[in-house]
Amino acid sequence: MKIALPSRQNLIDSHFGHCEYFTVFIVDQDRREIISEEIVESPAGCGCKSNIASVLAAMDVKLMLAGNMGDGAVNVLNNSGIEVLRGCAGDVRDVTLSWLAGSLLDSGDSCQEHEHGCHHN
Repeated sequence: MKIALPSRQNLIDSHFGHCEYFTVFIVDQDRREIISEEIVESPAGCGCKSNIASVLAAMDVKLMLAGNMGDGAVNVLNNSGIEVLRGCAGDVRDVTLSWLAGSLLDSGDSCQEHEHGCHHN
């Protein structure tokens, strides 16, 4: 399974649409371990209005572990077959291992403070 995390300096970027890059981990859910890692450059502009959802979906990413994210971005990712878990923070590898251990839950928090209109469709 592939998991993507909006990243900045190996940490979850709290603002999905402006992350430096995406860390994509291939994980073995049965063994609860990370098998490999790759970096995907973040497209210019707002995350939900960019092509990142289709790029990640084409890579077979099934889950996004993120910090804050507006409903528009969640919908775009969900429509591309990518589940979203919000409210994550910290080192991307640690967050992924916490998810594999079953200790992460979605915060349900949507970022409503976008001045650039990402949450509008």
